[in-house]
Amino acid sequence: MSITAEEKARVMKEFATKEGDTGSPEVQVAILSSRIATLTEHFKTHKKDNHGRRGLLKMVATRRKLLDYTKAKDEARYQDLIKRLGLRR
Repeated sequence: MSITAEEKARVMKEFATKEGDTGSPEVQVAILSSRIATLTEHFKTHKKDNHGRRGLLKMVATRRKLLDYTKAKDEARYQDLIKRLGLRR
């Protein structure tokens, strides 16, 4: 259900703002989006996994908070991020 180390490294490299960037909001949101997508696929076959669903909802809330933070700090970075990730908002 979790993403692999290779997938995480690829996402970090793609969304990093500078070399060695692992903690910027862009990277965190991208990693969370990848994990959310993986869990969403999991729930298509495991409909009664309510414990996992709770974790998914926490991840979605964390991603939402990070996106709100990014929007408050820099609107252009926010718009670029949601465009690159393909998020609706």
